[in-house]
Amino acid sequence: MTQKQNVNQGVIQKIAGPLVVAANVAGVRMFDMVQVGTEQLLGEVIELRDSRAWIQVYEETTGLQVGEPVVSTGKPLSVRLGPGMLTRFYDGIQRPLDAIFEQSGAFIKRGIDVPSLNEETKWEFKASLKVSDSVTPGTIIGEVDETSLIVHKIMIPNGVSGRLTKIKSGTYTINEQIAEVVTDDGAKVPIMMYQDWPIRQGRPYSHKIQSNMPLTTGQRILDTFFPILKGGTAATPGPFGSGKTVTQQQLAKWCDAQIIIYVGCGERGNEMTDVLKEFPHLKDPATGKPLMERTALIANTSNMPIAAREASIYTGITMAEYYRDMGYDVAVMADSTSRWAEALREISGRLEEMPGEEGYPAYLAGRIAQFYERAGMVACLGDGEGRQGSVTVVGAVSPPGGDLSEPVSQNSLRVTKVYWALDGALAYARHYPAIHWLNSYSLYSEEVDQYNRDNFNPEYPELRVKAMEILQKEAKLQEIIRIVGMDSLSNQERVVLETAKSLREDYLQQNAFDDVDTYSSKNKQLAMLKAIMGYYEACLGFCNRNPERLVSDVLDMELKNELAGMKYIPEANLDKIKAMPEQFVQEVARIEQEGDDPAAVDETSIHTAVSHLDTNQGGKGA
Repeated sequence: MTQKQNVNQGVIQKIAGPLVVAANVAGVRMFDMVQVGTEQLLGEVIELRDSRAWIQVYEETTGLQVGEPVVSTGKPLSVRLGPGMLTRFYDGIQRPLDAIFEQSGAFIKRGIDVPSLNEETKWEFKASLKVSDSVTPGTIIGEVDETSLIVHKIMIPNGVSGRLTKIKSGTYTINEQIAEVVTDDGAKVPIMMYQDWPIRQGRPYSHKIQSNMPLTTGQRILDTFFPILKGGTAATPGPFGSGKTVTQQQLAKWCDAQIIIYVGCGERGNEMTDVLKEFPHLKDPATGKPLMERTALIANTSNMPIAAREASIYTGITMAEYYRDMGYDVAVMADSTSRWAEALREISGRLEEMPGEEGYPAYLAGRIAQFYERAGMVACLGDGEGRQGSVTVVGAVSPPGGDLSEPVSQNSLRVTKVYWALDGALAYARHYPAIHWLNSYSLYSEEVDQYNRDNFNPEYPELRVKAMEILQKEAKLQEIIRIVGMDSLSNQERVVLETAKSLREDYLQQNAFDDVDTYSSKNKQLAMLKAIMGYYEACLGFCNRNPERLVSDVLDMELKNELAGMKYIPEANLDKIKAMPEQFVQEVARIEQEGDDPAAVDETSIHTAVSHLDTNQGGKGA
């Protein structure tokens, strides 16, 4: 990962956990990488005073002694970007865990230095430009087949402009020169397949673009009610056990981004183990090929050095920006930003900085904003053909005790535009995803509705609005029931309750571990919504035409049981779901024509109570 270069040498003066103070490191700069101690532990300069440097060490400091040497590399903490990143499992500072295991076994040996990219693999480079062509930063000069799903495009590094004097297709390792650029001042710059980039600095682009394209996730509650755009940002706060990790894993598995970067930041080791075991066996729903062929995983578990946790999300988003610059849509799953913020708090405390709210550093809000602001859809540099790419960021938040008023949750909600509110009560009731439909919101709904009208189906947005209205009406009716009982409801209101129950149990609930229900295409979502709303309209029409008849005649129709099973109908058999609305109409007509002389129903609806309820109940979910 690092190229060792002795620029300035000092000595350790103080050690406080992952924080080391070094003296006499003259000339060292902020955020330079340094090698600490005789074992050359990797660290980063985070504060400078006179000739002393405060260093956060990304490895365990046990056994480190005062007086040991500190050597600056003269470079900021960087990642190596090139072919071979996909399909790999990295730690928080982009060291491949499989290579570490081969050298040190089950536990990471201190001071281990393994290359981030395999330096022996031969890649078939196919040049797309020729000698004498002009190039600028970001210009694509050729490509290699990184996996069977992803073509890796080789770009001119930032800061290099000029004319190609050498370029040739062939088989190369990442360290072999594939081209040469002569700059305007006559300097010759060798071009390799890789680039090094500092993780705390966003990669450049031409300009940002207002996205209107939804990120399809295959999760019904997200795609239908609380969508996110490609290039958008989302936060998923929730208490312990509410399903944050499973929700993010579902997004990583099934969303239609072309590249997935999954960052396990401070999570439990057994959860990350499940991810590492499960992902290699998953199939991409679009191609049927292994999902890992378009995925890179960064694992920094709760027992790994805390300083590396702070770096892990920057490592992940830098890798994402690199693929974005090729023109890909990339999704970053950060699980969880709360653990990252806790690392910030610990380092800040050891620096003896003035604490802010709940002990977090005063700059917490700025750091969270800087991270999410690296998302977006952009026009790429060197875009001879108008290349566009996007980075979508979804951050899980783990507030202690589920308290959403704590600083990490509040600062995340300020800068993200989608809020998926995970609810402990829903999780306890085994309703998954445990995203509360009345507490969540998406500020992208209007753009997604317009996109669906223009590119998918004009009925879809209207069905979504009607379904949400029914769920909100149910909340009001439940309050009436608590006050005066079920008998006070009219037939029409009972239809609302029954339809809302079907929406909750048959549509919003989704089984992540069922081979069929784990993913629903938009076509299936539309068919399911039409089926439920068809049931609603058919029952409502019956009540309006037959005010004296028992509404249970239609609410309990045997055909209604079909709604509960439609989520398990495979995509290939959607015609069975599409036929349900007409079947409900026919079944209600049959019941209506039976003429069993039903007893009149003397029911009174207390609409005055409804009018006094808070009409805004349900909040931003509307």
